[in-house]
Amino acid sequence: MSRPHVLIVGAGIAGPSLAGWLTSQGWRVTIVERARALRTGGQAVDFRGPVHRKVLERMGLWEAIHERRTRLGKQSLLDASGRSVVELPALMMSGDVELHRGDLCELLFERTREAAEYRFGDAPTALRETPEGVEVEFERHAPQRFDLVVGADGLRSSVRSLLFGAAGDPLRHHGYRVVGCTLRNTLGLRQRGVIYSEPGRGVSVTSAHDEEWVRALFVFTGGPLGPHERSPDSAREAVSAVFAGAGWETRQLVAGLREADDVYFDAVGSVQLARYSQGRVVLLGDAAWGGTLGGQGTPLAMVGAFVLAGELLASPDSPQEAFARFEARMRPYATPAQDGAKRVGGFFAPRTRFGLLLRNRLYRMLTSKPLERVFEKLVTHAACAFELPEQGGAFAWPRHRLGGDFPDAPSRRHG
Repeated sequence: MSRPHVLIVGAGIAGPSLAGWLTSQGWRVTIVERARALRTGGQAVDFRGPVHRKVLERMGLWEAIHERRTRLGKQSLLDASGRSVVELPALMMSGDVELHRGDLCELLFERTREAAEYRFGDAPTALRETPEGVEVEFERHAPQRFDLVVGADGLRSSVRSLLFGAAGDPLRHHGYRVVGCTLRNTLGLRQRGVIYSEPGRGVSVTSAHDEEWVRALFVFTGGPLGPHERSPDSAREAVSAVFAGAGWETRQLVAGLREADDVYFDAVGSVQLARYSQGRVVLLGDAAWGGTLGGQGTPLAMVGAFVLAGELLASPDSPQEAFARFEARMRPYATPAQDGAKRVGGFFAPRTRFGLLLRNRLYRMLTSKPLERVFEKLVTHAACAFELPEQGGAFAWPRHRLGGDFPDAPSRRHG
């Protein structure tokens, strides 16, 4: 393949990250995104440790991300009276640097939109591999052949379903549901966060650089969600029912949820796949190893894009070998990180009163002065447990900054 043409499905984090590496080496990249506009919502995301930082520096994004950082400080575990019972250090919840996911999406799009072709409002409906490449059918565009296809389209990846079949859903449920939204800052928080928990239900509220708005996260026990249960109305009904009679300030937070216009509702789960690729099609980011919450999804996606690009550029005529090396490197790194998604529900909403008491005592001990170094190692271990492959000096990400509007991107509140 003299100048391979790659289809990337998904314009979130993993897809544009990979596009930057490949287009800088002369590859042709088309990115297809089901949404009609760039998705600019979502929770804050953080980066921690030397592995994450090195990738961001190789991408030329470290300073740009710092310019957009939330500057979120400590977060407090509260009792029903609003008194802090444990102070969690910023490193635990927001890493070395944290920014809003939407800001990162805009930054990645800004740096790649001239080099890669973006198609919004479309998705693949069929994949058929031939000796010449992969024939792809779309919802809107005419069928087209590509040399390679990369599924970077999230936890419920359509590429993954087309590749391995819809039967045997690899998304494993962990017993919790989560609702996120942006609310008015009625609590008067300033660059800090608070978490209030009762058995089986908890709410986190964080305020960063925008003093008018906060980001709220309701976490509670519950089963998997059906395909038609993730609507904002369903989320409001579920939270209203589950948090009825809850203490602290939950009543006004639930009332604010009724007016929120950016409600997100999902079940907490993680993807468990036997393999990341088949033939000329490979999965990247959440589509391959993602977790709903707490699984380092964003930094893992960017590290994975770096590794995948390096392997493809090392053997462009043998993509299956490149995919195998990519998986051999990433699986031992990504799989332990998924443990965060398995534990996150129990952190925000321990199932029993004893579990809640045990959580508070554990974190009070871990955040004490004698154990602060141990705690720091615990919260950074998974992120640091990887040896980043060295790439040649010519292996670079686009460095230019482009201005202009984003494709019909809706206005976003920062919480």
